[in-house]
Amino acid sequence: MMKTRRLTLRPPTPDDLAALHGIFAHPKAMRHWSTPAHRTLDDTAELLARMIEAEAQLGPEWVIERGGVVIGRAGLWRRWEVGYILHPDHWRQGYASEALGAVLDEAFARHPDCDGITADIDPRNAASGRVLEKVGFVVTGEAKNTFCINGEWSDSTYFRRDRPS
Repeated sequence: MMKTRRLTLRPPTPDDLAALHGIFAHPKAMRHWSTPAHRTLDDTAELLARMIEAEAQLGPEWVIERGGVVIGRAGLWRRWEVGYILHPDHWRQGYASEALGAVLDEAFARHPDCDGITADIDPRNAASGRVLEKVGFVVTGEAKNTFCINGEWSDSTYFRRDRPS
């Protein structure tokens, strides 16, 4: 478990299912995600199982809490690629960059062989780009038509943060 100034980050547990479903089923939260919004609790249960497995293998994979309430998740979802999401009720308050900074510090500490961490966002999600830049990521490239969600193609902007010296 990690604590930041305002947040608690902890490994996911099966008890997080309902709260995570409230995030991953929210159309606004999922607007720029790489998969459609979850339609069923089973969709989120599959994701939660993968999160728990990823924490055991890759780490860190964290549930983000504010005042004991699950507001999001952040972690390494693929070797050296970070992902994060917050419920829209908690956007624009600095929580994403606060959580992401802690996750990155932990990832670099746990994995001395990691020379950098990447991220991939939909360029229409300018707020997510600002979050990444705030914690030290820089743009490394772009690509067209990288995800097709519900019949709509999205582009990608790629970011990287090198291991701190």
